[in-house]
Amino acid sequence: MGKLTDFEKYVIEQKGTERPFSGEYNQHDAKGVYCCKKCDAPLYRSEDKFNAHCGWPAFDDEIKGAVARHIDADGSRIEIVCSQCGGHLGHVFEGELLTPKNVRHCVNSVSMTFKSIEQVADKTRTDLATFGGGCFWCIEAVFAAIKGVIKVTSGYAGGDKHDANYKAVCSGNTAHAEVVQIEFDPSVVSFETLLEVFWASHDPTTLNRQGNDVGPQYRSVIFIHNESQSVAANNMIDDLTKVGAWPNPIVTQVVAYDGFYPAENYHNDYYELHGEQPYCQMVVKPKVDKVKALFADKLKELYGD
Repeated sequence: MGKLTDFEKYVIEQKGTERPFSGEYNQHDAKGVYCCKKCDAPLYRSEDKFNAHCGWPAFDDEIKGAVARHIDADGSRIEIVCSQCGGHLGHVFEGELLTPKNVRHCVNSVSMTFKSIEQVADKTRTDLATFGGGCFWCIEAVFAAIKGVIKVTSGYAGGDKHDANYKAVCSGNTAHAEVVQIEFDPSVVSFETLLEVFWASHDPTTLNRQGNDVGPQYRSVIFIHNESQSVAANNMIDDLTKVGAWPNPIVTQVVAYDGFYPAENYHNDYYELHGEQPYCQMVVKPKVDKVKALFADKLKELYGD
C-alpha cells in the first residue's frame, strides 16, 4: 500500500477516531470486500455491512481470522485491529439487537479501502512469494523493477506479532527474518523465475549473514505459501547443489509461511527514495546492477530494455 497520510496514521497507528458521518464508507453499499488500509488484508464482506445509524460503517461479521480483539485502554470497550498488521479499526459491540448476529463492528472508514467484485476477481490472478536474504532494502530494490511484480513490501516473518518491529528484530533476539513479500502475476513472471533472481541477489551459503549484516534476522529463507512453491524451491536447491553453483553448501531455509508483518512505512521504497545515500550506493546499487547484468541475456524481458 501507499504511504499513510497524517490523519490515517492518527487513526490507524495512534488509535484515533474519525468524526461520525464523515467517512466515505458510512453509507457505502457497493458489493465487494473492505480491506485494511495499512496492509491490504481483507477484513469484511459487503454482505455483512448494515446501516446502524451510528455515523460509522458497521458490520455484524468479519472475514474469519481477519480481525483481532483487545480490551481498550480505558478498560470499558473492546478494540478491534487488523490481525495481520495490528492497525486500529475501531470497536466491537454486542447485545444491541441490531441484527440477528447481535454484533456491531464499528469501523473507521479511513482504516479501510474497498475493492469491488471485479477487483477481487482480478486479485485471484496474482500470487505471493516471501523471501529473506539479508537487509530488506536490498532485496526490495532487486524485485521492485521486475515485470509482473505488482507490489513488493518490506517486513518481518518467522516470529510473533508482539516483536515484529525494526528495533526488536535488529537486536537479533526475535525469531523474525527481514523479508520482502512479493505480489506477482504468474502469467507474466513465474515463481521459479523469482527464485532465480533470489539466488542471484544474495549469498545463500552464509549462515545468518549477508556481508556486514550479521544476525539471524539476515538469514537466507524462503517462506513457502503452497506445495508447488515447496517443490520448486527444494528442487532448485538440489539442482544448484549438484552443479556446485557455490563452493560452500547452501544454508537457505525452506519453511512454511506463517504470517507476514509489514515493516514501518519508512522502509518501503527505500532505495527508490534514498538512492543517493552512501549505504544505497555502496551496498544496494551493486546488488541491483549485478542481478540485472546476470539476467541481461537470459531474461532480457524481465527488466525490459
